[in-house]
Amino acid sequence: MSRPKLSAKPRQAHGHDAKKLRREGILPAVVYGNKRTSEAIQLDAREFELLRRNFGRNALVDLQLDGGRPQPVLLHGIQEHPVTRRPLHVDLLAVDMTEERTVDVPVVTVGSSEAVERLGGVLLHLRDAVQVRALPDDLPPNLTIDITPLDTFEVVLHAGDLTLPAGVTLVTDAHDPVARVQPPRVEEVAVPAEVEAEEGEVGEAREEGAEEPGGEAAESDAGPGGES
Repeated sequence: MSRPKLSAKPRQAHGHDAKKLRREGILPAVVYGNKRTSEAIQLDAREFELLRRNFGRNALVDLQLDGGRPQPVLLHGIQEHPVTRRPLHVDLLAVDMTEERTVDVPVVTVGSSEAVERLGGVLLHLRDAVQVRALPDDLPPNLTIDITPLDTFEVVLHAGDLTLPAGVTLVTDAHDPVARVQPPRVEEVAVPAEVEAEEGEVGEAREEGAEEPGGEAAESDAGPGGES
């Protein structure tokens, strides 16, 4: 199976020197695992970003270190800037292709929901990722879930509803909720203070009129001599 390739070089710079590398378009990284000694390396930042966009955060790639023989590695961990989301450091895990791995895989929604389109609800992503187990070559970049069954606010989709490729086993509890639709919010209309004050005055006037039966209304029923 053809895998994307990623070239790397040994890295000498550490700590504050790593910041200088980033300014020069170089991404600090480390490769370890599969009985090999942990080694500091450096990647071309632009090449890595293109690879991540096209193949995902859990991609299996052939790492070619300093022109040597390519070795399969997993993008095991990506440290990002909290604001720009630009990669700051990458962990690459060397893998045994005959050994299953357990990784977090992003969940992607497909289809359309009547509860959203027709009823005006809001789609809630209750899980951004789930854990799966598979051989390195079988690990998917993401998993899809069809939200078409979400036609009311009571329906909930669970991890067990995800579409799994052949050779992939779900590790996350199948009953864990993944997506549902939240009913639209009913916003209360604020009543201006001056309107509330006017309504209060009118109500008080009505109450006063009701408490004085001998007022103007009673006098109008009397005859010319003041007697009824």
